[in-house]
Amino acid sequence: MFFPIKHENMTARRWPVVTLALIAINTVVFLFTNSIIENESPELGEVKEHILVLAATHPELKLTPEAQKLVEGFKQSRPQAWQHMQDPYRADIIDVYDASLKMRVDDASLQQDMDTFNTQYVQLASKSFLQQYAFVPVNPNPISYITANFLHGGWLHLLGNMWFLWLAGFVLEDAWGRWLYTAFYLIAGAAAIQFYAWTNPGGINACLGASGAVSALMGACLVRFPKLKIEVAWLWFLRFGRFRAPAYWLLPLWLLSEIFSGTLYGNVGGVAHWAHVGGFLFGAVAALAIQYSGVEKKANQAIEEKLGWSNDPELEQASGMMEHGQLTEALALLTNYVAAMPNSLDAWDMLRQIYIRQNNNQGFLDATARTCALHLRAHEVEAAFQDYAEFVDSGGGHMPAATWLELCKGAEEKQEFDLALSEYEQLAAAYPKDRQALTAQLSAARLCLKRLNRPTDALALYQKAAASPIPHLDWEQHIQSGIKEAKAAISGSSATAAGAQ
Repeated sequence: MFFPIKHENMTARRWPVVTLALIAINTVVFLFTNSIIENESPELGEVKEHILVLAATHPELKLTPEAQKLVEGFKQSRPQAWQHMQDPYRADIIDVYDASLKMRVDDASLQQDMDTFNTQYVQLASKSFLQQYAFVPVNPNPISYITANFLHGGWLHLLGNMWFLWLAGFVLEDAWGRWLYTAFYLIAGAAAIQFYAWTNPGGINACLGASGAVSALMGACLVRFPKLKIEVAWLWFLRFGRFRAPAYWLLPLWLLSEIFSGTLYGNVGGVAHWAHVGGFLFGAVAALAIQYSGVEKKANQAIEEKLGWSNDPELEQASGMMEHGQLTEALALLTNYVAAMPNSLDAWDMLRQIYIRQNNNQGFLDATARTCALHLRAHEVEAAFQDYAEFVDSGGGHMPAATWLELCKGAEEKQEFDLALSEYEQLAAAYPKDRQALTAQLSAARLCLKRLNRPTDALALYQKAAASPIPHLDWEQHIQSGIKEAKAAISGSSATAAGAQ
C-alpha cells in the first residue's frame, strides 16, 4: 500500500482559506449526514431487489415508469447479473421472498406484488437522502452534481480524501488565487461525476465523495508542478518504508492504476474508479488551458497586488519616510514589519533600497537572499535569478543552501540544463556537510545522465554521493540505481563507438 505523506512545496504566500474551508465543510457535512447515510432505510434496497427479481423472472408483469427505469438501468449497467437473475435454476437465493417466488405460479398475485413494490419504491425513493443528494446515474438529481462531492460513506473515506485535498489543493490555491481555484474545484467535481455517468449509464447505486474533484487537483498538479517531489510511505507485509518521487511519474502511475482497476472491476466494488480517471483528465486539461490562456498569470498578478504594500498603511508610512530621507525610522518600522510578516516581498525590497542608501552591504545581501527565496516561492524564476545576480555582483559569495537549491531547480524548469548543472556543482562544493549538497550532487548526476549525455560525469557524481559522509540511507537505492544506469550508458557508448570503427 502506498500513501503520500508530504511534498517539497509545503508553503504558500497566503493562508489557503478555500482549501481549509472545503475541508471544514466536508467534515461538518459528514458529521451531520453520517448517521443518516448509515441508517438509510434498508427497506428501499429490499424493494429494489424484489422489483428486479420479479421483472427478471416474470417479464410479462407491468411496471411503473420509475420501476421500468430502475430495471432498464440495472440491465444496462449489470448485464451479467441480470442474466444470472433470469436463470430459473440459479442456486443462490436473495431472501425469503425470492425463495417463495419459485413456489408461485399465480400471475394475478404476482402483478399485485409488483404493484405494491412499485408504489413502495416511489414513496421510499422520494424520501431517500442518498437518492436526493448523492449521484445516482439512473435517476440523477441536478443538484447532486455538487452535493455528492461533499458526502462521504465513512471516516476512512473522508480522511483519505481530505488529506489528498490538502496536499494538492493549497499549492494550486496559492498559484491560481482563491476564486479561480474555487470555481475549478466545483466544476471539476461535476465533471468527474459526469464522466462516471458516461461509463456507468443506468447505474442504480449512489456515487458520493470528494475523490473525483480531488483527482482533478492531482491532474492539475501534474501539469502545474511536474517536478514536484512527493514523499510516499509504503507498507508491504508488515514492512514499512518511505521514498521520494517526482510528480511526473508518480501521478501518471496512479492514473494507470485507476484505469486498470476500472477496466478490471468496472463499477462493482464500491469505488468509482472512472470518476477518478475522469476527474484527473479534466484537471490536467483545465490546468493546461489556465496556464496557456494567461488566466493564471492574471490571477497571480492580482494576488501580488493584494499582497503589495499599496494597501498596507505601515508600508505606505515607510515609503513616505524614505522619500523624506528618514531612513533610520523607516528601517526600524520595516524591521518590525518583516518580523510579523516575513513573506512580504515589498517590505524586503524596500529594506534593500534602504541598505543600498546606507551603504550597508551585508544588510543588502541578507535582504536580497530573502527576496530571491520569495520570488522562487511565487514561481517567478526570472526575478529570482535577477536577485541572485545582484547578490553575486555585490560580493555575496554563497546563497543560502535551501534557496540556492530552488534556484537550480528553477534553471531546470527553464530548460537551461548547463546553467543548472553548474549551479548544482557550486552548491555541492560550497556546502559539503549539508544535506542540500547531497541533493545537488544527485540532481547534477541526473542531469548529466538524462539531459546532457555525459554518463562518465554522472557516474563520478553518483559514486561521490555514495561515498558522502552525509547520512543518505533513504537515497541509497536511488544512488546504486544511478551508478548501474550510468555504467550501462558508458558501456553502450563504448559498444557503439567500437561498432562504428
